[in-house]
Amino acid sequence: MIAFLERIQERFFNRFWNPFIVLVFAGVFAAFYFGLTGTLWAVTGEFTRWGGNFLQLFGVDTSKWAYFNAIKLKGEPINRTDGWLVMGMLLGGLFSALISQNFKWKVPRQKRRWVWGFVGGALAGFGTRLAMGCNLAAFFTGVPQFSLHAWFFIAGTALGTYIGVKLAVLPIFKGKPKVEFGIRPAKVSSSTIQPNRRQLYAAAVVFGVLVLIAIYYISSGQPMLGLAALFGAVFGMLIQRGQICFTSGLRDLWLTGRGTMAKAIIIGMAIQTVGTAIFIYKGAQPVIHWASLGSLLGGVMFGVGIVIAGGCETGWMYRLMEGQVQFIAVGIGNIVGATILAYGWDHWGIFNVLVKGAPEVNLITSLGWSGALFVTGALLVILYLLVVWKENSYTKKIARRSTPASKKTTA
Repeated sequence: MIAFLERIQERFFNRFWNPFIVLVFAGVFAAFYFGLTGTLWAVTGEFTRWGGNFLQLFGVDTSKWAYFNAIKLKGEPINRTDGWLVMGMLLGGLFSALISQNFKWKVPRQKRRWVWGFVGGALAGFGTRLAMGCNLAAFFTGVPQFSLHAWFFIAGTALGTYIGVKLAVLPIFKGKPKVEFGIRPAKVSSSTIQPNRRQLYAAAVVFGVLVLIAIYYISSGQPMLGLAALFGAVFGMLIQRGQICFTSGLRDLWLTGRGTMAKAIIIGMAIQTVGTAIFIYKGAQPVIHWASLGSLLGGVMFGVGIVIAGGCETGWMYRLMEGQVQFIAVGIGNIVGATILAYGWDHWGIFNVLVKGAPEVNLITSLGWSGALFVTGALLVILYLLVVWKENSYTKKIARRSTPASKKTTA
C-alpha cells in the first residue's frame, strides 16, 4: 500500500497543479455532482445546519426558525448529503496534504490572528447566508444554475474584498512584525526531499476511511451519502492541490494586479455552466434564490470577512487540513455567523427588510435558453476582460514608477 502511495505521490501529487487545470476539473465534477444528485457543491448551508444541530444539543427549539425550515434542517450531518459532502472535502483535503507532504502544524505567532480569523469568519458566514450562498454556491453553482442573485453576490464580493484589502493593511489587523535573527536554512530542491513515511501511513488511513464510508452507505441502501462523500473528497483534493482560494484570487488582483487565480475561477465557472446547462436541459431542476438587496449586501460582508479572516470557505478548509490551526477560528466563526443570520432572519426582521418581495429570477425562464446562455457567457467574458484590464493597468503603473525621472523628461 505504501509503495503504491509513493508512486501516486511521485507521479501525481508532487507535480505542479495549475489553477486553470484544477478549476476545469472542479467545474466538470461540480456539474456531474449536480446532475447525479440534484444537489449543489456548496458548504455554508451545511455549516448553518451544524449551528442548528449544536443549538439542539442544548435544548434550543429551532423548529419554528424560518431560515432553518427554508434550508431543511433535518437529522444530523451524517444523515445528509451536504453533511458528507463537507466531511468528504475535509478528508480529501487532508489526504491530499498528507500524500503531497504538505501537512505541517502551524500556529500563528500573533494572537490577534485567532481573533480576526473568528471575526472575519463570522462576518463571512453571516454574509453568505444573507445572500443564500458562499463563493461556491454563488460563483460555482449560482451562476451555472442561471440564478440572477449570484451576479448580485459577485458584485458585492468584488466590492467587499476591495474594502477588506484597504482595512487589512491597518495596524489593528497587521500587528507588529516579529524580527528574528539567525541563519536562513538553505533551500532544498523538491526532487531531493525524501518522502515522510508517517505522512504516507496517515494518508493511507484517510484513504481507507473514505473507501469504507462509501462502501458502507452504498451497501446499506444510501448511495447518495456515499456518493456525496466521494465527490467531496475529490473536491477537497482539487482545492488543496490547486490552492484554490477565492480570497487569494481577489485580494491578489487588488494588491498586486495578479489575476491568475481570478481568471482560472472564471474559466471554471464557464466550464460548469456548460455542464450544468446540459443537465438542466435534460430535466434537472435549477436552484434559484432571491435577487435581492440582501444578496448584494451579503456579498459585501462576505468579501470583507474573507480578507480579514485570511481565507474563504474553500481556502480555510484546505489550509486547516494542512495543519494551519488558526483556521479553526475561521471555521467556527463561519458557523456562528451563519447561525446568527438564521436567528435574525425572522426574529430581527432581516428577511422582511432585505429580501421579501425580491424576485427569484431564473435567466432561462426569463430570457429563454439562447438569451440565458448569451447573457451568462457575455458577463463571464466581461469579468475575464476586467481582470485582464486590471493586470495590465497595474503593470503600467509599476512601469511608470520604475522609470527614471530623466527618461520621463522630453526635450
